[in-house]
Amino acid sequence: MNLPFHIQRPDRNQPEPLWHQTERALRALIADGTWPDGAQLRREHGRGTFVRSSTVIAGARGPTSLTQEMAERGLSVGSRILELSEIPADYAIASALEIRKGAAVVKLRRLRFGGGQPIGIQTAYLPAKRAPGLAGAGEPLVSLYATLRDRFGLVPQSALEVYRVGVLSAEDAELLEVAVGSPAFIVQRTTSDARGPYEFTLSTMRGDRYEIRSKLRM
Repeated sequence: MNLPFHIQRPDRNQPEPLWHQTERALRALIADGTWPDGAQLRREHGRGTFVRSSTVIAGARGPTSLTQEMAERGLSVGSRILELSEIPADYAIASALEIRKGAAVVKLRRLRFGGGQPIGIQTAYLPAKRAPGLAGAGEPLVSLYATLRDRFGLVPQSALEVYRVGVLSAEDAELLEVAVGSPAFIVQRTTSDARGPYEFTLSTMRGDRYEIRSKLRM
């Protein structure tokens, strides 16, 4: 394979393992843009090696937004609103938000982008009384948390998250630009302030672009 760029060869005289030197050299080429996302590095019959797009890594943290998580990892952030409306709360939504069934809630469904590529679909439900006028705002909500803080004084104090593994439906797979049945993280979050829950969000995240890491103490 003849490559049009120079890869620093590992040095056997260095204490660092050869595989680690090679990994560091490859990562440097990706970081400086020599190998952009999707670039093919090695080609053989029936297969190839490609640069994978950046992955959002979720770990131990406070109640931060996906926008903040991506920004902290140097990824450009984007959103496309799929639905913004006011609907009556069903039993599950009402239970999560501790409101009566049938009470008005704002439904915000968005396609989220990280590094220019679709990474997940998020559907948020908020009591309409706590975010009056949000459904009719028609604004490009890049960060829901920032909007809730600045316009309605809603500041998260705690959040409960539940993760499970699932597969993508045909509709979600098309939006996320992957094959139907691809693996996904399904994340359920309920966010609260001093007055109680004010946000219930269901997120479907691409399994190849979202990762969870936890540091355990023994």
